[in-house]
This record gives sequence, C-alpha cells and structure tokens, in this order.
Amino acid sequence: MAPLRLGSIAPDFEAETTAGAIKFHEHLGDSWGVLFSHPADFTPVCTTELGEVARLAPEFEKRGVKVLGLSTNDLGDHAKWVDDINEVNHVNVRFPIIADKDRRVATLYDMLDSVEHDPTNVVAGIPFTVRSVFIVDPAKKIRLILTYPASCGRNFDEILRAIDSLQLSDRQPIATPANWRPGEDVIVHVGVSTEKAKDIFPEVNEALPYLRFAKLPQGDQN
Repeated sequence: MAPLRLGSIAPDFEAETTAGAIKFHEHLGDSWGVLFSHPADFTPVCTTELGEVARLAPEFEKRGVKVLGLSTNDLGDHAKWVDDINEVNHVNVRFPIIADKDRRVATLYDMLDSVEHDPTNVVAGIPFTVRSVFIVDPAKKIRLILTYPASCGRNFDEILRAIDSLQLSDRQPIATPANWRPGEDVIVHVGVSTEKAKDIFPEVNEALPYLRFAKLPQGDQN
C-alpha cells in the first residue's frame, strides 16, 4: 500500500467502537473528521488527552468535526477506561473510541511504533501505536498528519487552530502566518495579485511584494 500523504483519500474501514460498529467514511458523512490514536487503555498520558478532547467537544462540533479515537484494547477495557477518564477529568466522553486490539486500523494508517524508536512502547514483540492525528475533510481527503511519540501528549488547541486554518483557506484565497489565531490578519495567497486582493479583503498591507497581510471580511473574523 502506498504511504498516506496529504491529499490521499483516507482509507475506509469498518470497526467496533464504544458507540457501536461504524464504517469510517459513512460515519463522517459530510463532516470533517479527526482520527487520533492512543498506545493503550489505562495509560496516564492518554487518559489526560481523551479527557481534554471530551472537554473540547463543543469546539469540534462548532466546526463540523467528528472526533474518533483509537486504542489497541477491546471494548470491555474501553468501557472501564472511559469511567476513569470521566472521573479524573470531570468530563463525559461521548465520541467513539475504536477497539483496535488486532491493530488492523493502526496498520492501515501506519500508526504503530517500533523497537528502534521506543522499545518501551513495544511489549513482547507487539507494538503499540504512537500518537497519530489525521484530519480528514468532507471529501475524505487527508488534510493534515501529525505524529507524536508516546511520551508526549498532544496540544488539542493546536489541532483546533489547524482546523480553523484549513477551513478558512477553503473559503478564502489565504494562508495563515506563524502562531495565527482566528480573528487575526491572514496572508494573501501567492496566486492572488495585490490588486485582486484589495477587491476581496477590506484591508491589504504589503510588507514585501510576496508577503501581503489582509484583514478578513466580517463574516470570516471568527
């Protein structure tokens, strides 16, 4: 199988989850999706991450994003683990978590760790997953890929920021600068002339011929 790249169609799959059986593409429908993996249930970093995603659930929903977790345990373990997550983080996990005990989905998305990278994330020759993130758009194309080691918890505010940037760049001919936040100035796409940009945006400031900052129209400020 060819490696997954930005622009690849996200592989479809069927899986058992804490919310019942799903078909990935059918589950997403016309929504954006975030598929993110966890090495195993009852692990400390994962417990904080899933709690944070549950806390941010309204933010994902506001952006039309369906979140789907994955861990390499069975549904029985997932159910007990969710109780821990809810208790410790004071949340209510509602998004599905894939029971990928046979690592079928993890293999499909190349999420598995290796002894060469982290021998502590491989037990009895069986690798657990790294902390992968795939952002998928409504056309089922992969728009962003992140890979964190098992030791490093993810910044889900950054994942939301990236979704904001991706969705905005689909609506407007722009790119977003370093550390950009919604409501801040954006960069005019290199394929748009300054003259054309002045027709699109309420204000354009040319720092360099190839670096033009713009204020967004009122409807795209947030």
